[in-house]
Amino acid sequence: MNAITAIVFVTLFMVACGIAGALLANSKNRDVSFWAAWSFIFPPSIIILFFLGLNQGPRPRRPTLDEEDRMHL
Repeated sequence: MNAITAIVFVTLFMVACGIAGALLANSKNRDVSFWAAWSFIFPPSIIILFFLGLNQGPRPRRPTLDEEDRMHL
């Protein structure tokens, strides 16, 4: 296996982990973008997400840029 093949396999694995992390976070009512990003960058984080319980209540929401600007004034 040459370097290009290894890079392609690692890239495909990371993309698949990112998608799996997003789907798992959605099913557990977690912040999808946070878990998709961490699952892409650090694939073993899917294991942590798997063992987390279901989040009760509304899904966490990040504040918009306008809301962040108002908080810092």
